Amino acid sequence: MPRPDHIPSSPDTPGTLLQVSPLLPSLESALAERYRTVRLSELPDPAAFLRDHGSDVVAAVTSARTGVSEELMDALPKLGAIIHFGVGYETTNVARARARGIDVSNTPDVLTDCVADLAVGALIDVMRRISAADRYVREGSWSVAPFPLASRVSGKRIGILGLGRIGRAVALRLEGFGVQISYCSRRPVPDVNYTHLPTAEALAEACDALVVTAAGGKDTQGLVSAAVLDALGPQGYLVNVARGSVVDEPALVSAVEAGRIAGAALDVFADEPNVPRALLKSGRVVVLPHIASATRETREAMGDLVLRNVQRFMTEGCLLTPVPETAAR
Repeated sequence: MPRPDHIPSSPDTPGTLLQVSPLLPSLESALAERYRTVRLSELPDPAAFLRDHGSDVVAAVTSARTGVSEELMDALPKLGAIIHFGVGYETTNVARARARGIDVSNTPDVLTDCVADLAVGALIDVMRRISAADRYVREGSWSVAPFPLASRVSGKRIGILGLGRIGRAVALRLEGFGVQISYCSRRPVPDVNYTHLPTAEALAEACDALVVTAAGGKDTQGLVSAAVLDALGPQGYLVNVARGSVVDEPALVSAVEAGRIAGAALDVFADEPNVPRALLKSGRVVVLPHIASATRETREAMGDLVLRNVQRFMTEGCLLTPVPETAAR
Protein backbone atom coordinates (compact mmCIF):
# COMPACT_ATOMS: atom_id res chain seq x y z
CA MET A 1 0.00 0.00 0.00
CA PRO A 2 1.49 3.40 -0.95
CA ARG A 3 2.48 5.74 1.86
CA PRO A 4 0.57 9.04 1.93
CA ASP A 5 3.79 10.93 1.30
CA HIS A 6 4.86 8.78 -1.63
CA ILE A 7 3.91 8.71 -5.31
CA PRO A 8 4.48 5.28 -6.87
CA SER A 9 7.05 5.10 -9.63
CA SER A 10 5.86 4.05 -13.08
CA PRO A 11 6.45 4.88 -16.74
CA ASP A 12 7.33 8.50 -17.51
CA THR A 13 3.95 10.24 -17.76
CA PRO A 14 2.90 13.88 -17.46
CA GLY A 15 1.62 13.94 -13.91
CA THR A 16 -0.22 11.58 -11.62
CA LEU A 17 -3.39 9.64 -12.42
CA LEU A 18 -5.72 9.39 -9.43
CA GLN A 19 -7.95 6.32 -9.21
CA VAL A 20 -10.81 7.51 -7.02
CA SER A 21 -12.69 4.23 -6.49
CA PRO A 22 -12.18 0.50 -7.08
CA LEU A 23 -12.50 -0.48 -10.74
CA LEU A 24 -12.37 -3.59 -12.91
CA PRO A 25 -9.21 -5.51 -11.91
CA SER A 26 -7.92 -5.71 -15.49
CA LEU A 27 -8.38 -1.94 -15.86
CA GLU A 28 -6.62 -1.24 -12.56
CA SER A 29 -3.68 -3.34 -13.69
CA ALA A 30 -3.46 -1.61 -17.07
CA LEU A 31 -3.57 1.85 -15.48
CA ALA A 32 -0.87 0.95 -12.95
CA GLU A 33 1.37 -0.48 -15.67
CA ARG A 34 1.10 2.53 -17.98
CA TYR A 35 0.74 5.53 -15.69
CA ARG A 36 1.88 6.93 -12.37
CA THR A 37 -1.30 5.81 -10.63
CA VAL A 38 -2.43 6.39 -7.05
CA ARG A 39 -5.47 4.53 -5.70
CA LEU A 40 -7.09 6.99 -3.34
CA SER A 41 -9.24 4.43 -1.51
CA GLU A 42 -6.17 2.37 -0.58
CA LEU A 43 -4.19 5.21 0.98
CA PRO A 44 -3.91 5.14 4.80
CA ASP A 45 -4.38 8.92 4.89
CA PRO A 46 -6.02 10.25 1.70
CA ALA A 47 -6.26 13.78 3.14
CA ALA A 48 -2.52 13.89 3.70
CA PHE A 49 -1.85 12.70 0.17
CA LEU A 50 -4.15 15.32 -1.31
CA ARG A 51 -2.56 18.04 0.82
CA ASP A 52 0.99 17.08 -0.15
CA HIS A 53 0.53 15.78 -3.70
CA GLY A 54 -2.84 17.00 -4.94
CA SER A 55 -1.11 19.43 -7.30
CA ASP A 56 0.59 16.50 -9.07
CA VAL A 57 -2.73 14.95 -10.20
CA VAL A 58 -3.68 15.73 -13.80
CA ALA A 59 -6.47 13.18 -14.36
CA ALA A 60 -8.91 11.20 -12.23
CA VAL A 61 -10.56 7.87 -13.06
CA THR A 62 -13.70 7.00 -11.14
CA SER A 63 -16.84 4.88 -11.28
CA ALA A 64 -20.21 6.22 -12.33
CA ARG A 65 -21.49 5.50 -8.83
CA THR A 66 -18.71 7.43 -7.06
CA GLY A 67 -17.85 10.30 -9.40
CA VAL A 68 -15.59 13.11 -8.23
CA SER A 69 -16.91 15.35 -5.47
CA GLU A 70 -16.54 19.11 -5.54
CA GLU A 71 -14.31 18.86 -2.46
CA LEU A 72 -11.99 16.46 -4.25
CA MET A 73 -11.96 18.67 -7.35
CA ASP A 74 -10.90 21.60 -5.20
CA ALA A 75 -8.01 19.56 -3.78
CA LEU A 76 -6.64 18.92 -7.29
CA PRO A 77 -5.63 22.30 -8.75
CA LYS A 78 -4.09 20.85 -11.93
CA LEU A 79 -6.86 18.35 -12.64
CA GLY A 80 -7.63 18.35 -16.36
CA ALA A 81 -9.87 15.31 -16.87
CA ILE A 82 -12.41 13.21 -15.00
CA ILE A 83 -12.91 9.85 -16.67
CA HIS A 84 -15.92 7.77 -15.62
CA PHE A 85 -16.16 3.99 -15.80
CA GLY A 86 -19.85 3.84 -16.72
CA VAL A 87 -22.39 5.69 -18.79
CA GLY A 88 -23.62 7.77 -15.85
CA TYR A 89 -21.83 10.87 -14.61
CA GLU A 90 -24.44 12.56 -12.43
CA THR A 91 -22.27 11.95 -9.34
CA THR A 92 -19.87 14.57 -10.72
CA ASN A 93 -20.83 18.23 -11.00
CA VAL A 94 -20.03 18.59 -14.70
CA ALA A 95 -20.82 22.31 -14.76
CA ARG A 96 -18.39 22.90 -11.90
CA ALA A 97 -15.75 20.80 -13.63
CA ARG A 98 -16.06 22.63 -16.92
CA ALA A 99 -15.97 25.99 -15.19
CA ARG A 100 -12.58 24.84 -13.90
CA GLY A 101 -11.49 23.78 -17.39
CA ILE A 102 -11.77 20.09 -16.52
CA ASP A 103 -12.97 17.76 -19.29
CA VAL A 104 -15.35 14.92 -18.36
CA SER A 105 -15.91 11.60 -20.12
CA ASN A 106 -18.02 8.48 -19.73
CA THR A 107 -18.33 5.14 -21.55
CA PRO A 108 -21.34 5.41 -23.88
CA ASP A 109 -22.41 2.86 -26.53
CA VAL A 110 -20.37 -0.08 -25.22
CA LEU A 111 -23.00 -0.97 -22.61
CA THR A 112 -26.09 -0.07 -24.67
CA ASP A 113 -26.86 -3.59 -25.89
CA CYS A 114 -26.55 -5.30 -22.52
CA VAL A 115 -28.68 -2.71 -20.74
CA ALA A 116 -31.33 -2.91 -23.46
CA ASP A 117 -31.28 -6.72 -23.31
CA LEU A 118 -31.86 -6.64 -19.57
CA ALA A 119 -34.64 -4.05 -19.87
CA VAL A 120 -36.55 -6.27 -22.26
CA GLY A 121 -35.89 -9.33 -20.13
CA ALA A 122 -37.11 -7.51 -17.02
CA LEU A 123 -40.24 -6.38 -18.85
CA ILE A 124 -41.04 -9.94 -19.90
CA ASP A 125 -40.26 -11.20 -16.41
CA VAL A 126 -42.58 -8.83 -14.58
CA MET A 127 -45.47 -9.10 -17.07
CA ARG A 128 -45.31 -12.88 -17.50
CA ARG A 129 -44.28 -13.29 -13.84
CA ILE A 130 -41.36 -15.57 -14.64
CA SER A 131 -39.45 -15.05 -11.38
CA ALA A 132 -42.69 -15.42 -9.40
CA ALA A 133 -43.50 -18.65 -11.26
CA ASP A 134 -40.03 -19.99 -10.51
CA ARG A 135 -40.57 -19.34 -6.80
CA TYR A 136 -44.04 -20.92 -7.05
CA VAL A 137 -42.60 -24.21 -8.32
CA ARG A 138 -39.69 -24.25 -5.84
CA GLU A 139 -42.06 -23.65 -2.93
CA GLY A 140 -44.19 -26.65 -3.91
CA SER A 141 -47.26 -24.53 -4.67
CA TRP A 142 -47.73 -25.97 -8.17
CA SER A 143 -48.94 -29.27 -6.68
CA VAL A 144 -51.60 -27.34 -4.78
CA ALA A 145 -53.02 -25.10 -7.51
CA PRO A 146 -52.18 -23.83 -11.00
CA PHE A 147 -50.11 -20.66 -11.21
CA PRO A 148 -52.28 -17.53 -11.69
CA LEU A 149 -52.59 -16.07 -15.16
CA ALA A 150 -50.18 -13.30 -16.14
CA SER A 151 -50.20 -10.57 -18.80
CA ARG A 152 -48.92 -10.97 -22.35
CA VAL A 153 -46.20 -8.70 -23.74
CA SER A 154 -46.86 -8.95 -27.47
CA GLY A 155 -49.15 -6.28 -28.85
CA LYS A 156 -49.04 -4.10 -25.75
CA ARG A 157 -48.49 -0.33 -25.61
CA ILE A 158 -44.96 0.32 -24.35
CA GLY A 159 -43.74 3.75 -23.29
CA ILE A 160 -40.04 4.57 -23.14
CA LEU A 161 -39.02 7.41 -20.87
CA GLY A 162 -35.80 8.78 -22.39
CA LEU A 163 -35.17 7.87 -26.02
CA GLY A 164 -31.40 8.10 -26.02
CA ARG A 165 -29.00 5.35 -27.06
CA ILE A 166 -30.37 2.81 -24.59
CA GLY A 167 -34.01 3.81 -25.07
CA ARG A 168 -33.72 3.37 -28.82
CA ALA A 169 -32.03 0.00 -28.40
CA VAL A 170 -34.91 -1.10 -26.15
CA ALA A 171 -37.45 0.09 -28.72
CA LEU A 172 -35.65 -1.77 -31.52
CA ARG A 173 -35.81 -5.02 -29.58
CA LEU A 174 -39.46 -4.55 -28.69
CA GLU A 175 -40.47 -3.98 -32.30
CA GLY A 176 -40.22 -7.73 -32.74
CA PHE A 177 -43.05 -8.16 -30.22
CA GLY A 178 -45.47 -6.16 -32.33
CA VAL A 179 -45.92 -3.55 -29.62
CA GLN A 180 -47.01 0.06 -30.00
CA ILE A 181 -44.12 2.26 -28.94
CA SER A 182 -44.35 5.81 -27.65
CA TYR A 183 -41.77 7.88 -25.86
CA CYS A 184 -41.04 11.04 -23.89
CA SER A 185 -37.74 12.90 -24.07
CA ARG A 186 -36.57 16.49 -23.81
CA ARG A 187 -37.41 17.00 -27.46
CA PRO A 188 -38.86 14.86 -30.28
CA VAL A 189 -36.33 12.55 -31.93
CA PRO A 190 -36.41 13.35 -35.66
CA ASP A 191 -35.59 9.99 -37.26
CA VAL A 192 -37.99 7.60 -35.49
CA ASN A 193 -41.59 6.60 -36.18
CA TYR A 194 -42.60 6.26 -32.54
CA THR A 195 -45.15 8.60 -31.01
CA HIS A 196 -43.71 11.44 -28.96
CA LEU A 197 -45.60 12.57 -25.87
CA PRO A 198 -44.73 15.80 -24.05
CA THR A 199 -44.66 14.64 -20.42
CA ALA A 200 -43.91 11.53 -18.39
CA GLU A 201 -47.47 11.59 -17.07
CA ALA A 202 -48.96 11.68 -20.57
CA LEU A 203 -46.68 8.81 -21.59
CA ALA A 204 -47.68 6.70 -18.59
CA GLU A 205 -51.35 7.28 -19.28
CA ALA A 206 -50.92 6.11 -22.88
CA CYS A 207 -49.06 2.85 -22.18
CA ASP A 208 -49.41 -0.55 -20.55
CA ALA A 209 -45.78 -0.62 -19.45
CA LEU A 210 -43.34 2.21 -18.84
CA VAL A 211 -39.63 1.51 -19.39
CA VAL A 212 -37.33 4.09 -17.77
CA THR A 213 -34.03 4.72 -19.59
CA ALA A 214 -33.61 8.44 -18.84
CA ALA A 215 -30.31 9.79 -17.57
CA GLY A 216 -29.94 10.43 -13.85
CA GLY A 217 -29.16 13.75 -12.23
CA LYS A 218 -31.00 16.77 -10.87
CA ASP A 219 -33.05 17.31 -14.02
CA THR A 220 -34.70 13.89 -13.74
CA GLN A 221 -34.89 13.57 -9.94
CA GLY A 222 -38.27 12.01 -9.09
CA LEU A 223 -39.45 12.27 -12.71
CA VAL A 224 -41.55 9.14 -12.23
CA SER A 225 -43.71 10.71 -9.56
CA ALA A 226 -46.86 9.61 -7.75
CA ALA A 227 -48.87 11.31 -10.51
CA VAL A 228 -47.01 9.35 -13.19
CA LEU A 229 -47.57 6.08 -11.34
CA ASP A 230 -51.26 6.88 -10.95
CA ALA A 231 -51.42 7.60 -14.68
CA LEU A 232 -49.82 4.21 -15.35
CA GLY A 233 -52.64 2.69 -13.33
CA PRO A 234 -53.51 -0.66 -11.72
CA GLN A 235 -52.97 -2.58 -14.98
CA GLY A 236 -49.65 -0.89 -15.76
CA TYR A 237 -46.06 -2.04 -15.22
CA LEU A 238 -42.88 -0.08 -14.48
CA VAL A 239 -39.38 -1.12 -15.56
CA ASN A 240 -36.37 0.93 -14.40
CA VAL A 241 -32.87 0.31 -15.77
CA ALA A 242 -31.81 3.97 -15.54
CA ARG A 243 -31.07 5.39 -12.08
CA GLY A 244 -32.95 4.95 -8.83
CA SER A 245 -33.18 8.72 -8.50
CA VAL A 246 -35.42 8.97 -11.57
CA VAL A 247 -38.26 7.26 -9.68
CA ASP A 248 -39.86 8.70 -6.54
CA GLU A 249 -39.20 5.56 -4.51
CA PRO A 250 -41.60 6.28 -1.60
CA ALA A 251 -44.34 6.93 -4.17
CA LEU A 252 -43.48 3.64 -5.87
CA VAL A 253 -43.62 1.75 -2.58
CA SER A 254 -47.03 3.27 -1.89
CA ALA A 255 -48.30 2.39 -5.36
CA VAL A 256 -47.10 -1.21 -5.07
CA GLU A 257 -48.55 -1.71 -1.59
CA ALA A 258 -51.91 -0.22 -2.60
CA GLY A 259 -52.08 -2.11 -5.90
CA ARG A 260 -52.17 1.15 -7.88
CA ILE A 261 -49.78 -0.40 -10.42
CA ALA A 262 -49.69 -4.02 -11.59
CA GLY A 263 -45.99 -4.57 -10.96
CA ALA A 264 -42.45 -3.31 -11.32
CA ALA A 265 -39.06 -4.62 -12.44
CA LEU A 266 -36.22 -2.64 -10.90
CA ASP A 267 -32.48 -2.86 -11.50
CA VAL A 268 -31.69 0.39 -9.67
CA PHE A 269 -32.72 1.95 -6.37
CA ALA A 270 -32.48 5.25 -4.57
CA ASP A 271 -30.08 4.05 -1.84
CA GLU A 272 -28.21 1.08 -3.23
CA PRO A 273 -27.69 -1.59 -2.07
CA ASN A 274 -30.57 -0.90 0.30
CA VAL A 275 -33.97 -1.88 -1.10
CA PRO A 276 -37.25 -0.96 0.64
CA ARG A 277 -38.67 -3.97 2.45
CA ALA A 278 -42.07 -3.48 0.85
CA LEU A 279 -40.53 -4.02 -2.61
CA LEU A 280 -38.65 -7.12 -1.43
CA LYS A 281 -41.82 -8.63 0.00
CA SER A 282 -44.03 -8.01 -3.01
CA GLY A 283 -44.55 -10.92 -5.38
CA ARG A 284 -45.35 -8.39 -8.12
CA VAL A 285 -41.92 -6.75 -8.04
CA VAL A 286 -38.77 -8.09 -9.69
CA VAL A 287 -35.66 -6.79 -7.90
CA LEU A 288 -32.20 -6.97 -9.47
CA PRO A 289 -28.81 -5.90 -8.01
CA HIS A 290 -27.92 -3.20 -10.59
CA ILE A 291 -26.71 -5.70 -13.20
CA ALA A 292 -27.85 -4.14 -16.49
CA SER A 293 -24.28 -3.76 -17.76
CA ALA A 294 -22.85 -6.60 -15.70
CA THR A 295 -21.55 -8.95 -18.36
CA ARG A 296 -17.91 -9.86 -18.85
CA GLU A 297 -17.96 -8.60 -22.41
CA THR A 298 -19.45 -5.22 -21.58
CA ARG A 299 -17.32 -4.53 -18.52
CA GLU A 300 -14.14 -5.31 -20.45
CA ALA A 301 -15.28 -3.01 -23.27
CA MET A 302 -15.99 -0.27 -20.71
CA GLY A 303 -12.53 -0.75 -19.24
CA ASP A 304 -10.94 -0.55 -22.68
CA LEU A 305 -12.78 2.71 -23.42
CA VAL A 306 -11.66 4.21 -20.09
CA LEU A 307 -8.08 3.25 -20.92
CA ARG A 308 -8.33 4.84 -24.35
CA ASN A 309 -9.75 8.02 -22.82
CA VAL A 310 -6.83 8.18 -20.39
CA GLN A 311 -4.35 7.59 -23.19
CA ARG A 312 -5.91 10.27 -25.38
CA PHE A 313 -5.83 12.80 -22.55
CA MET A 314 -2.28 11.99 -21.46
CA THR A 315 -0.94 12.25 -25.02
CA GLU A 316 -3.18 14.81 -26.70
CA GLY A 317 -4.90 16.69 -23.87
CA CYS A 318 -8.43 15.79 -24.97
CA LEU A 319 -10.90 12.95 -24.41
CA LEU A 320 -12.25 10.32 -26.78
CA THR A 321 -15.82 10.30 -25.44
CA PRO A 322 -16.54 13.60 -23.67
CA VAL A 323 -19.99 13.92 -22.13
CA PRO A 324 -22.43 16.16 -24.05
CA GLU A 325 -22.23 19.91 -23.66
CA THR A 326 -25.82 19.90 -22.35
CA ALA A 327 -24.62 17.96 -19.30
CA ALA A 328 -23.09 21.13 -17.91
CA ARG A 329 -26.31 23.13 -18.08
